[in-house]
Amino acid sequence: MTTTVPDDPDVLGTPRRTSNLRATLSSMREAFDRPLTSYYMLVGASALLLTIGLVMVLSASSVWSFRVFDGDSYAVVRRQLMWLSLGLPAAFIASRMPLRLVRALAYPAYLLSLVLLLATAFVGTSVNGNQNWLGVGSLAIQPSELAKLALVLWAAHIYANKERRLHSLHQLVVPVVPGLLLATLLVVAGRDLGTALVFFAILLGMLWVVGAPARLFWLAISLVSVAAIGLAATDTERVARITNFADPFQDYLDTGWQPAHGLFALSSGGWFGQGIGASQQKWGDLPEAHTDYIFAVLGEELGLVGTLLVVALFLTIAMAALRVARHTQEPFVRYASFGIIVWLVGQMIINVGMVLALLPVIGIPLPLISYGGSSLLPSLVALGLLIGFARSEPEAASALAARRRGRAAGVAAGASHPSHTA
Repeated sequence: MTTTVPDDPDVLGTPRRTSNLRATLSSMREAFDRPLTSYYMLVGASALLLTIGLVMVLSASSVWSFRVFDGDSYAVVRRQLMWLSLGLPAAFIASRMPLRLVRALAYPAYLLSLVLLLATAFVGTSVNGNQNWLGVGSLAIQPSELAKLALVLWAAHIYANKERRLHSLHQLVVPVVPGLLLATLLVVAGRDLGTALVFFAILLGMLWVVGAPARLFWLAISLVSVAAIGLAATDTERVARITNFADPFQDYLDTGWQPAHGLFALSSGGWFGQGIGASQQKWGDLPEAHTDYIFAVLGEELGLVGTLLVVALFLTIAMAALRVARHTQEPFVRYASFGIIVWLVGQMIINVGMVLALLPVIGIPLPLISYGGSSLLPSLVALGLLIGFARSEPEAASALAARRRGRAAGVAAGASHPSHTA
């Protein structure tokens, strides 16, 4: 006589667990498909990155600030707070700007960026071998950072106007490719190879999103690779950085000093880090600890978990922006959203690769995390535009309007039935 075990969820548990898993996945899918999901993802991830950035700028700059500013350990973070106090209102205004006004500003912003880049190439200030700063009175700005946003908006505006003609190679190339190459050449004239690579990434991203043929990508990559090698070969310091980046310890006391100490910082962080403020490398061994190499200090103090959190937050912004680009009916929103993500996430990848010694040291800050108003302000405006695009989705706009009506009704009901206290 054989005994059969019934398929009872209480006995085996498997059907019940499968049902619970399906319910969980279904609820997650429903949450992700809600109208305001992109909006909340952008706001939440951006706020967390800004918070982490402020904490890390305070920690990474404290020692350097104490030495440079006569015992004031908070000088740098106060400046970052000042830039943030300017950037947040600018981001709010950008999120509320009508699309028509954003597009109207595309050409003036592009032309202004070219003028600033040209001025920087001729009368700019050289810092660490790169002539990429422009002094305006007591204020120094980095026009190439401002130009990144201007280039994205200008290219998106052009391609949106040509939406029905983008099957033509001529319409794909002119005037976006010459316009972005001109800006790139002006940056190269200032010896800023890192920013030139970001400009090139923006160009490739815009060409990809409008459906450029593969042969155009291969041609562009080949030409830029040859040009980059040629430019690097004319500078002995760049040659040393390129030849030693994979193994910085072979020239530890010279070109390998910064990447080697960056690896020391990351390797000593472990899983959960040494704790906020406990970095050893920021005490003088690691150059640019609060700017280009802040990711190394972050890894030392917050560990692998902290570094993965930062990368995940950037990917969250990218996922939300791609969701906006996929759902929108506006070509300009689609192209601008994709261009902003290529810029911010591409720059993050370059910075992280540089700190991990996977790429040469080329002086690229980590967006929203590194110190610097020239980088923070345009990044915040770009995020404000993305948030505005997410708010403007038809379903999201309807959900926000319904929420406002509900709040107004609640306030009116409370006013009509005031509470009486004895």
